[in-house]
Amino acid sequence: MDSCQAVEKELERVLTKFTAINEHSGKIIGDVLTQFTELQKHLEEAGSESNAELTTGQIVILKDAIAKTKEKLQRLTADHRELHGTVSKVGKAIDRNFVSDFTATSRTDVFTTDRNIQLLNTVIAQHFYRQGMDDVADLLIKESSLQHDEISIEPYAELHRTWEAIHNRDLMPALQWATHYSDKLEAKHSALEFKLHRLAFMQILSRGIEAQKEAIAYARTYFAKFVHRFQKEIQSLMGTLMYLPVGIQNSPYRHLMASEMWIEAADSFIKDACSVLGINKDSPLSVVVNAGCTALPALLNLTQVMLSRQVMGIWNGRDELPIEIDLDPDNRYHSIFACPILRQQSTEDNPPMKLICGHVISRDALNKLSSGPILKCPYCPMEQSPQDARLISF
Repeated sequence: MDSCQAVEKELERVLTKFTAINEHSGKIIGDVLTQFTELQKHLEEAGSESNAELTTGQIVILKDAIAKTKEKLQRLTADHRELHGTVSKVGKAIDRNFVSDFTATSRTDVFTTDRNIQLLNTVIAQHFYRQGMDDVADLLIKESSLQHDEISIEPYAELHRTWEAIHNRDLMPALQWATHYSDKLEAKHSALEFKLHRLAFMQILSRGIEAQKEAIAYARTYFAKFVHRFQKEIQSLMGTLMYLPVGIQNSPYRHLMASEMWIEAADSFIKDACSVLGINKDSPLSVVVNAGCTALPALLNLTQVMLSRQVMGIWNGRDELPIEIDLDPDNRYHSIFACPILRQQSTEDNPPMKLICGHVISRDALNKLSSGPILKCPYCPMEQSPQDARLISF
C-alpha cells in the first residue's frame, strides 16, 4: 500500500503540473492569436487606403509582435521540457517501490517433473472447458498428450452462457433452468426463481399500458407459488400497475427496472446454479491466480527484508508460508488434510484420496481398508473399487 501511495503521489504532481501548463499555454496561445488577428486587421485597413508597401512603423510593429510571440513559445517549450522531467520521476518511483523480478518468490523446481506438468495442463484444460473454449481445450489435450477421461468437464460453460444472456436482458434460458431445478432451489431457500420472474414481469410492464393485461396474466400464472415467501415483494409488484399511465420510471417503483436488478439476478443465478449442481463458482486456476496476486506483494516485501538482513536461508519456499496472507473469506480453504481414519496429516507420500461417494481418506487408509478388488467406504455403505479413488490436492 505504501508503494502505491508513493507512486500515486508522483502521479498527482504530474497531473497538477500538466493542468497548470495546459491552462497557461492556452492563455498564451489565445493572447498570441488575438494579437495577430488585430495586427492583420490593422494591416488590411492600412492596405485598403493605399497599395503602398508597409511603412517603417508597421514593420517595427510587426517585428515586435513576432519577437514577443517567439519569446512566449520558447517559454512554453521550457515548461513542456520541465514536464518531461516530472513524468520521468513517475517511472523512477515505480522502479523504486516495485520489484519486477518475481523469481525470489517462485519455485523453479515445481514444474520439472512430467507429473506436475501434466497436472498443470489438466487444470488449464478444465478452465478452458469452463469458459466454453472447447476447441482450445481439445487442442491442449492433444498437444500435451492428456487423456479426456482424466478431465472432469463441468457444465459451467452452459451456466456462463445463461449468465451472459441475463446481462443481455434475455431471461428465457435462466427461466427454463430455474423451472427444471425448482424443487432443489426451494430446498436451498433460494430466491433465484422469484427474482427471474420478477424481472420478466417488469420487462412486460416496460412496454407500457397496452401490456397491462399480459402482465396481470403473467403474475397470476407464476407468482402464486411464491406468496408464502415473498408476499410483500409481490404486493409491491402489483402496485406498479397503478403507475402504468405515467410510466414506471416516474413512480416510486422505478428501482425495480434499474440495471442493478439484472446484475443481481445474474450473480444470484451463477451462485445458486453452482450450488445446486455441486460445482465451484470459480475454476481452480482462477482461484490460484487470484490468491497468488493477493499474496505476491506481501511475499515481495518479505523477500526484500530478508535480503537486506542476509537471512534468505530462513525460507526456501518449500514449506508453508512464513507469514499469514489475508485472503477474502471466499478464498479461505483448509491447507492441511488430516485423515479421519488414521488421524494423520497428509504428505506427498500419503496424499488425500477421494472416493466415488465423495468421502476423503488418506492413501495409507485406502490401502489398509481395501480387501482385494472391493473397498467399502468407512462412512457410508457404498462399495467401490480402490482403483476408482482419485488423488486430490489441499
